[in-house]
Amino acid sequence: MRTPVFTGACPALVTPFDPNGAINYDAFGKLIDAQIEAGVDAVCVCGTTGESATMSIREHIAAVEFCVKRVNHRVKVIAGAGSNDTSAAVYLSQHAQDSGADALLHVTPYYNKASQTGLIRHYEYIADRVDLPIILYNVPSRTGVSFTAETYRHLAQNPQINGVKEASGNFSLLAHTRYLCGDDFYIWSGNDDQVVPMMALGAKGVISVASNLIPEVMVKMTRLCLDNDFEAASKLQIQYMDLIDALFLEVNPIPIKAALNLVGMDMGGLRLPLCDMSEKNLETLRNSMARMGLL
Repeated sequence: MRTPVFTGACPALVTPFDPNGAINYDAFGKLIDAQIEAGVDAVCVCGTTGESATMSIREHIAAVEFCVKRVNHRVKVIAGAGSNDTSAAVYLSQHAQDSGADALLHVTPYYNKASQTGLIRHYEYIADRVDLPIILYNVPSRTGVSFTAETYRHLAQNPQINGVKEASGNFSLLAHTRYLCGDDFYIWSGNDDQVVPMMALGAKGVISVASNLIPEVMVKMTRLCLDNDFEAASKLQIQYMDLIDALFLEVNPIPIKAALNLVGMDMGGLRLPLCDMSEKNLETLRNSMARMGLL
């Protein structure tokens, strides 16, 4: 039986930019260190939250290399390597493997809207060309396509495919996947507002946006679930719902970057086509952070 890449909390790391729009590696290193010091179980670099969609291939590879070196085996490093071009996904995956990453995160191909057969062929093609475990990433609100439980069952038979980051919000899909795939295909929540209910259905943790701001909370929440203390975990989930909602008032990573800047972490701006939060939403976010004692 395969083992999960990680159990617990994993931040989907923000990528800080300097005033000229380049990656601010000093701030990036401090963010990584702060997450590890807070007790996270893994870090995910160059995902959606890291603005990988507007990174060049060269920047993407360099960011993964930096993260691996900075982490220095303290926790697992999961490298985002997904693409709507299968050959590009292989290229990024192989570079991440060469950099020393521990696992890969592969979002479903976006815009192409592959069929379920196309998804299977895409992931099997990648899996045949790397040695690292692969975490699938299902986020149909962004990509326009979702896995089915039957496709998960097929892909779960591949030893390279470790499980899925599920951000569909579809609990029926989650339950059917658990029924069809059993305990040897792992699931992680991709939604911060659904960590506890997903872990109650067997998820192993969360790949989290909110962890960038409140890592200790996400660590505690997942560990309570892993200890089967769902009553305490549920109270924590509910306690932070207002803040989590505020962190998604606009498309990720706009609010989380704004929140980190508000607490003085110097994440810089966003790359177009993303832009700063509206003043109204920023005020809502600021008020929520203040109520939680973060400002």
